[in-house]
Amino acid sequence: MTTRTHPLVIQGGMGAGVSAWPLARAVSITGQLGVVAGTALDVILVRRLQLGDRGGHVRRALEHFPIPGIGKRIVERWFRPGGKGSDSRFELAPPHQYPLTREQDELIVAANFAEVFLAREGHDNPVGINYLEKIQLPTLPSLFGAMLAGVGSVLMGAGIPRSIPGLLDQLAAGEPVELRLDVRGSTREFSAAFDPRAFCGGSPPKLKRPRFVAIVASVPMATMMCRKASGRVDGLVVEGPSAGGHNAPPRGPMRLDDRGGPIYGERDRPDLEAIAALGVPFWLAGSYATPERVREAREQGAAGVQVGTAFAYCEESGLTREIKQKVLALSREGKASVYTDPDASPTGFPFKVLNLPGTLSDRALAQARAPVCDLGYLRVAYESPDGTLGWRCAGEPSEAFVSKGGDPQEAAGKICVCNGLLANIGMPQVRRREPELPLITSGDDVETVARFLAPGAESYSAADVIDYLLG
Repeated sequence: MTTRTHPLVIQGGMGAGVSAWPLARAVSITGQLGVVAGTALDVILVRRLQLGDRGGHVRRALEHFPIPGIGKRIVERWFRPGGKGSDSRFELAPPHQYPLTREQDELIVAANFAEVFLAREGHDNPVGINYLEKIQLPTLPSLFGAMLAGVGSVLMGAGIPRSIPGLLDQLAAGEPVELRLDVRGSTREFSAAFDPRAFCGGSPPKLKRPRFVAIVASVPMATMMCRKASGRVDGLVVEGPSAGGHNAPPRGPMRLDDRGGPIYGERDRPDLEAIAALGVPFWLAGSYATPERVREAREQGAAGVQVGTAFAYCEESGLTREIKQKVLALSREGKASVYTDPDASPTGFPFKVLNLPGTLSDRALAQARAPVCDLGYLRVAYESPDGTLGWRCAGEPSEAFVSKGGDPQEAAGKICVCNGLLANIGMPQVRRREPELPLITSGDDVETVARFLAPGAESYSAADVIDYLLG
């Protein structure tokens, strides 16, 4: 079920909380690479605790946290026995600020530790974690927390994470690390910092350096990572535009189809011979969830494939049961569809949106939502006139965005991705006694995802997907 040293299937790290520990654990148990999503894990952890920590999993993981006192402090601060009421608000975790406070570092490190710890519990197979280069402020404590739990691979895209391989080397050696922040209009350099010794109050535990896999969409990006990264790149995921979530924009002038989505052409198909010539293993992503496409990828020199959407609707996925049942029903009827929206995401990147009534895919519902940015993971850093670091998001109220130097046109049509994604996993914020609505993303494969259902079945497992792909 695996090549000699590499998995044939990497399960996509779908955030936020879709690729949570139950899914990654289920995939890794089969011998393939299960991957947890590393996005917003601090918020997800405190909301799990506020919901009563069903099954006690978070508390069990934090009991194993190797630095005394931190897990206990987090549980005492956030745990709500019996869970909050369905019509009451979640208390917010402290928004990330620059520099991060000790409380924020503790929460980020512990949340990443807990997610990887639970995904690895009860078996000896590797587990990976997926991060976004764009979300920089929590990156260093996130990496340290995942490494404390023994993460086997770090996968990273949504940018060009050239500095990450070297940072993994330094963290494994217990050295202080710095990450240069992308700051618009900056006249000087801003960097995030993390010191394992100071965090641990002495010598940090000896850590193993995980493999680093860069997620790329083109040969130039792959070449840059392999030749100019700060350390060893152990693999590449080559992701095509049919994959879910954020997509790379088309190369060349933007052209739109009759639905308003970007048109991808021949220039957007990476030269796999050139990728193979870089000399590192690579996996192909974007509509590869069939046995035929797995074989095709192998014939083209790939170590295997990365698959996301097929796992998003399995039993172990973090999506709510209601969403999974609705989407599987639509797929069974041949009515499931996605569109690539060039405007919805505050990042400015094209974003795949699943058409589902009652969600923010309905433009009328999206426009009726009062803009608010209280999570802030997709904010952009900018230098204020006084030289300090500021933050703005194209999904926040337009007056606030413009007052921070944002372009009004950049904010047109934007949807709050952060709150929508947390609603997908049953953790919607409640505003005026009404929960936030979901915003579901999927790859093109969602149209046929019902093929994983056995006759008469209402659900399928992660192991069913693996058996189908490799059978």
